[in-house]
Amino acid sequence: MDITNLTGITSDYLNDYALDKSLVAAEDNSFSAVLNSMISAIDETNDLQNQAEEEEIRFALGYSENTHDLTVAAAKAEVALQYTVAVKDKIIDAYKEIMQMSI
Repeated sequence: MDITNLTGITSDYLNDYALDKSLVAAEDNSFSAVLNSMISAIDETNDLQNQAEEEEIRFALGYSENTHDLTVAAAKAEVALQYTVAVKDKIIDAYKEIMQMSI
């Protein structure tokens, strides 16, 4: 494959092409987009916690003998919770830093 004719193609060209062809979503850096992203992450964490609890109940009642499903659900819930707490801590640190700035 000859690629010698591909000179002058920049990342801006590739980004514009990808946006025009809807290969990637347009990046939205507004506060509402970030807030919606965080709300969806919290909802996902809550769903994973509920799924882990349901698996524990199913296992305790004897409806499920597969410990693998229980372990996977618990691990997913734990990782999601750790991620959510880490993001929350970073947001609080950023807020404290902003509040200490002098204008």
